[in-house]
Amino acid sequence: MSDHPRLSIVNASLARGGVGKMRVQLANRFLEHGLAVDFILAETDSPYLKALNPAARVLSLGTSNAITGVPRLAWYLRKERPDAVLTQRIRLNVLAHRARALSGTHARLYATLNTNLSAQLKIMRPVKARHQGDMMRRWYPRNDGLIAVSEGVRQDAAQLLSIPTQSIFLIRNPVVTADLSRKAEQALDDPWFAPGQPPVLLAVGRLEPQKDYPNLLQAFAKLRVRRPCRLLILGEGALHEKLIGMGRDLGIDKDLRLGGFVDNPYPYMRASAVYVLASRWEGSGNSLTEAVALGKPVVSTDCPDGPREILMDGEYGKLVPMGDAEALAAAIGQSLDSPPDPDHVRQAAERFRDERSALDYLRAMGFLEPTE
Repeated sequence: MSDHPRLSIVNASLARGGVGKMRVQLANRFLEHGLAVDFILAETDSPYLKALNPAARVLSLGTSNAITGVPRLAWYLRKERPDAVLTQRIRLNVLAHRARALSGTHARLYATLNTNLSAQLKIMRPVKARHQGDMMRRWYPRNDGLIAVSEGVRQDAAQLLSIPTQSIFLIRNPVVTADLSRKAEQALDDPWFAPGQPPVLLAVGRLEPQKDYPNLLQAFAKLRVRRPCRLLILGEGALHEKLIGMGRDLGIDKDLRLGGFVDNPYPYMRASAVYVLASRWEGSGNSLTEAVALGKPVVSTDCPDGPREILMDGEYGKLVPMGDAEALAAAIGQSLDSPPDPDHVRQAAERFRDERSALDYLRAMGFLEPTE
């Protein structure tokens, strides 16, 4: 490895989702291994930047458009000559390919596949889905490497792109950091978690159709008839008002709270009785992994892709069919009645340590020699 090889990470935004958090946690580890790291962002407003090592540079591209952003990114590539560029999402990857061609430089290009691509295409309008699928099949195979965050994502992408599965790297997300437990131990001043209060179920994630919160609310309504409990959802999104209205219609509004985005959700995870993921699809399931790392009882839909891999076919948490509110309610109830041993649950998170993920990325992108 040269003295200061440079990696450029191109994102539309780090925003408030799991992808942004994972990128920052990777970058911090990359810096410890001697890389110079540039974040090239269309939007630089993200709470995760507070956790970024100040040795990393944050540069504004101003746009993530795959056409209008090309001259700006090409100028950066000519000026800085990074050794490699890491992207995510097809639009950003196409932008990087076009900018590299215009710049006349030879940075290696890589893309992380963060979700089940086929499931993502299915929810799009047919015309958009065809266009996106064509773009993926045209551009993704041109990368120097593709990185999938779960085996399910890797298998799906290989089939969709008509490329060999083994040509895609499998690298788990860098979820488990050294300070995760420390952050979880911070004081939690919330009356819902005071002694003697009903158990609190927790879900964390964007309020979007992918997470299928309507099914979670229906399951919670069924469970609440049988026993006292509360449901806290941390996240922001377009479905906020719809979920509030649904809570009223189901008669659970007094025991339902939408808590918005929280910088540090880990004290809530530590204090909650059960962590629940009700998604229709995932790439891996970062918050689920965080809950597992804290030794919490977890219940998840068996959605593509990630939860079954994280929970090792149900050994470390309960898996239920997607969209089945009764099964979800029953599994949560069982977890409340008979929670698993926390130390046993924590074992499932060892594959998601940030150092392991960073080393795998460095090998995949040619900064370190591959292991035997």
